[in-house]
Amino acid sequence: MSEPRWVPWARRIVLGFLALFTLLPLYVMVSTSLKPLGDVQGVWQWIPTTVTIQPFLDIWKTIPLAKYFLNSLVISGAATVCSVLIAIFAAYAINRYKFRGRNFFAMTVLSTQMFPGILFLLPLFLIFVSIGNTTGIVLYGSRLGLTLTYLTFSLPFAIWMLAGYFDSIPKELDEAAMVDGNGPVGALIRVVIPAAVPGIVAVSIYSFMTAWGEVLFASVMTDSDTRTLAVGLQEYSTQVQVYWNQVMAASLIVSVPIVAGFLLFQRYLVSGLTAGAVK
Repeated sequence: MSEPRWVPWARRIVLGFLALFTLLPLYVMVSTSLKPLGDVQGVWQWIPTTVTIQPFLDIWKTIPLAKYFLNSLVISGAATVCSVLIAIFAAYAINRYKFRGRNFFAMTVLSTQMFPGILFLLPLFLIFVSIGNTTGIVLYGSRLGLTLTYLTFSLPFAIWMLAGYFDSIPKELDEAAMVDGNGPVGALIRVVIPAAVPGIVAVSIYSFMTAWGEVLFASVMTDSDTRTLAVGLQEYSTQVQVYWNQVMAASLIVSVPIVAGFLLFQRYLVSGLTAGAVK
């Protein structure tokens, strides 16, 4: 039975509204970033009368944006690498081996995703301060502390995603690698990981995005030297002035790594998330 003639038109209208809803904020961001501050504070104009790239030059002078960018890159990158490495071995063990407490461990990892992150803010703060006072290892206000914090956010999801993806890889590949003289670790590195590249890429992008845009823990766990981009953007707002054009310009710059990563690895991201979700 064919669908009514009005259905395709209704579908186009709905998709058009969704596209407008998505692209309109992006247009406002781009157009605002190309306006002088006086034009932004005045009556809103959809088409800028004066186009300038000065806000993109001023964002690096108004606040130490380069330092915040480096902090975010180091922290997000380190959290992503650690999360993926740990998740690969944990997911491989859960999927390939039967051991006492396996189901309990898997359910415990999943259950951590059921609690809002703000519940862990005060405990983590107290733990970091206590470790610093007891051992001298500085975690509060350091890149290492924030990296460990973001690792706890992304690791449970990464383990479950990779465990589901490993389930789609035949165990016969492991056995064939072991027949050729590889041990379990060798089979994982030489056979399973190359076959699981889409899932690993999907988990890596998720982990990086989780750390890159997080605000709450970054605002509490950092100081002026370790502040990240998500928190540093607030400094464009002072007691007497809000540099809206610079805020929009900096927001575009901040979005570049995420957008570039998604465009480069979207093929792996889609296939990885799909295969992991089937499990």
